[in-house]
Amino acid sequence: MSLDESLEKVLARHRELGEMLSAEGVADDPAGLARLSKEYADLTPVAEKIGVLKKARAEIADLEEMVADAEGDEEMRAMAKEECETLKGRISGLEQELKVLLLPKDVADEKNAIIEVRAGTGGDEAALFAANLFRMYQRYAEHHGWKFDIVNLNETGIGGFKEAIASIAGRGVFARLKFESGTHRVQRVPETESAGRIHTSAATVAVLPEAEEVDINIEDKDLRIDVYRASGPGGQSVNTTDSAVRITHVPTGIVAQCQDEKSQHKNKAKALKVLRARIYEAERQAAESERADMRRSQVGSGDRSERIRTYNFSQGRVTDHRINLTLHKIEQIMEGEGLDEVIDALTAEDQAARLAALS
Repeated sequence: MSLDESLEKVLARHRELGEMLSAEGVADDPAGLARLSKEYADLTPVAEKIGVLKKARAEIADLEEMVADAEGDEEMRAMAKEECETLKGRISGLEQELKVLLLPKDVADEKNAIIEVRAGTGGDEAALFAANLFRMYQRYAEHHGWKFDIVNLNETGIGGFKEAIASIAGRGVFARLKFESGTHRVQRVPETESAGRIHTSAATVAVLPEAEEVDINIEDKDLRIDVYRASGPGGQSVNTTDSAVRITHVPTGIVAQCQDEKSQHKNKAKALKVLRARIYEAERQAAESERADMRRSQVGSGDRSERIRTYNFSQGRVTDHRINLTLHKIEQIMEGEGLDEVIDALTAEDQAARLAALS
């Protein structure tokens, strides 16, 4: 199917949805109304951009007619020719933007996300770096106005995290964060290093789309729920009641736990949210073998040799090895504000690869 045929198909569907939303009795089915409204809202910016492209093409046709008129004013013909060349470049850009907008969407892109950061190779320094990464994502979420809710923290006692899990809610969260999955490597002089030597450590990041109940049906009979007393760094008790919750999905063996809240009920709800996301991601992996292979290679074991990104503090640089991108903006990136530049580059590379696969 040509680009123009695809564009006409989008416009026809957009018109059809508009008529369906205006039809009498559409509000009688709230679920259907919500589904139609979402599809219409998703297609509206595409339809608007198609309108801009059509207008530009009409303008260029008029200009080409002026240029071809041998009896016309020479100065006007020259101006029309110059404007024509400018419009051609604009049309090419619009067509490229529309190709990207028409790429098949990952159904999970608009979902909220569960982010899991774990210390890998490097002992205490790896745990400190895991804490740095976790706070980087927290600041990034705040920068975008997303809700960042800590689900579980396993602290080391010196400010590091063996494991940190959070849920992030907002528009298009998973689409922005999904490329963060993988092993992140740090090169710096640790706070615990007295001789000033640079150490290399690693932490792993996994980003999972948050599954809703309609996505994953979990039967109560398939769950084993254990409650225990929450503990802090060094094993000391941080709660005098059995408020921590560990939930095991027996058919798959997938486990999630939470001890962040003082309420057992709240901890259970948070643990269920993580469990549902992990089961949903496992099903996505089974259905999409290529993506599963990619995720396994990214997350790996946490060994420092399996890296997607390196943070070199002494040189002030961050390098993403997947796209050979190096930015000397480590402070801005660790503060969350500079992370968009890395994510934008990864997104553009992904779009280019998918466009190439379609051509």
